[in-house]
Amino acid sequence: MDTVIVQLPDEPISPLGGMRRTPRLLHMGPGETRDFGRGTPDSALSIALTDPGVSRHAGRIEAAGDFWRLSNFSTTSTYVVENLEGAGEYLKVAPGRLGAPVPFEFSRVVLPALDGTAGFKVFAPQHAYAHGDMGPDYGERTVSPFSLDPTSKYFLVLVALCEPRLRTSAGVALPGAGEIVERLRPLESCRDLTRSAVNYHIDYLTSVKLRLRTDEYDDPSPYSPKDGTRVGAKREDLVTLALRFDLVREEHLGLLPRRTAQSCRPTAHA
Repeated sequence: MDTVIVQLPDEPISPLGGMRRTPRLLHMGPGETRDFGRGTPDSALSIALTDPGVSRHAGRIEAAGDFWRLSNFSTTSTYVVENLEGAGEYLKVAPGRLGAPVPFEFSRVVLPALDGTAGFKVFAPQHAYAHGDMGPDYGERTVSPFSLDPTSKYFLVLVALCEPRLRTSAGVALPGAGEIVERLRPLESCRDLTRSAVNYHIDYLTSVKLRLRTDEYDDPSPYSPKDGTRVGAKREDLVTLALRFDLVREEHLGLLPRRTAQSCRPTAHA
């Protein structure tokens, strides 16, 4: 079972400098470790950071249940772990610190580098909760197949995506990324939400949280424009699964901003 997922840094895939469109993901199970840094010609690291200001063996991450640990092998540089769901929240990992626990679900590890900063993202999508069968005589803990955090921004995106079907009928059109941005923007936590961020959260829900078959949506050509049909199918499948298993329910609509008379008007779709 994967408990930690690392999104590796972007890398050029052509001499012209085009960047890979589909993120490269490194899946880790409990107790697994991966090292990061520049590496050496004879020893490449799992998480390669090519900036010459980054140590060859800069540190290590370890998957541990529903969180992860960060070790800083540098003797001079402090690393920063940003909470991508928080309002500027972060923690520092001092030089030489080993096994610092990171509780954030969405994180970005940031290292000082010659070209500003270098880093990578880490996701810890599994959550542990107390259940009635907890105890020494019940064996291994039951893991929820759909581990969603109702306090997260990605859950707000999912609720906004499901809202038309919850309020009306199954045949109504789903909102696009721009409409979701406008729907959530009145919330303090979503004032800086962008279309790109909405699409990022939808991708995260698709590939990590609800584990839909992402190969059906991937564009085989990294240079061709996105296929609107694939994007629409992804949103349809997300909503269908979320509503079928009651992952999003009517009471969750209370997480959204109060609707004004103007926002209640039907939106025209091309």
